[in-house]
Amino acid sequence: MKRIAVIIIALLSISNTVFSQVLTEEQLEVEKKMKAQQADTLEGWKTGGVFSVNFTQVSLTNWAAGGDNSISLNALTNLFANYKKGNSIWDNTLDLAYGLMKQGNQGLRKTDDRVDMMSKYGRKAYKNWYYAALVNFRTQMAAGYNYPDDSTKISNFLAPAYLLGAIGMDYKPNDNFNVFISPLTMRTTIVNDTKLADAGAFGVDPAEYNDLGIKIKDGNKFRAEYGGYLRSLLKADIMKNIKLVSKLDLFSNYAEHPERIDVNWELLIALKVNEYISATISTNLIYDHDVDIAVDSNNDGIIDVIGPRTQFKEVLGIGLSYKF
Repeated sequence: MKRIAVIIIALLSISNTVFSQVLTEEQLEVEKKMKAQQADTLEGWKTGGVFSVNFTQVSLTNWAAGGDNSISLNALTNLFANYKKGNSIWDNTLDLAYGLMKQGNQGLRKTDDRVDMMSKYGRKAYKNWYYAALVNFRTQMAAGYNYPDDSTKISNFLAPAYLLGAIGMDYKPNDNFNVFISPLTMRTTIVNDTKLADAGAFGVDPAEYNDLGIKIKDGNKFRAEYGGYLRSLLKADIMKNIKLVSKLDLFSNYAEHPERIDVNWELLIALKVNEYISATISTNLIYDHDVDIAVDSNNDGIIDVIGPRTQFKEVLGIGLSYKF
């Protein structure tokens, strides 16, 4: 009897071991399938965007404190289309902004104008690092003036425009943060306006004139620069309905004063009131040593200082917003 009991116990132990092994193999197979299905859901195209319109009106009648009637409209669109497959990622964004204002008896004036397109392809190198190539194009839609002077254009469509191509490494631990670093970058400045190009605006070579003041050579409409480039993107939820988006671009020209770093920093804070109502605060800080800014330091209507300056823009809007 003892031998039979020992044999039965041994058979039960072997069967349990075999069953556990089979069950473990089945569990591993199920886990592999689940991981594969999860990976499939994370791969492919992800598209979407945000469209918002902000409108402001001020109407005054016999107002003792003084002031002007005003109407302003500002529209903002942010679109994205990102693709992921295996070790490859491809991110695409398009940002558009345009604003107009009419105050008192003055005509319509532009308050915001931006076109910014970016496409970046990456191939996984190690963990969160990718070999990457990036193309960025920035310009504006309409002519700009140095108000209250509304007869002399200081900018126009494709004047300026910036086309940048870069090859480097991209650090992307998640969808909310990434840093692209490139030691090999070419940036082309385009000034597709003859008068602005002749004046040497935005760093292009100006026109040449003889002693009689007759133009003998047109100003260049293109300027190429080679240098280093850094681009970072941060998205964060400050609170439940408050979101922050920060984009920072830094560029250094290797050939001409590499210590003078061009800066373009955009910051957006969005407050979601409900599905369609939102408030946004956007800022844009720019410094480009090749861009001269005319300044009336004495406020006497005479431009007495011209040179590079830190440019800053802030837009506050409350209006309709739609996310898709």
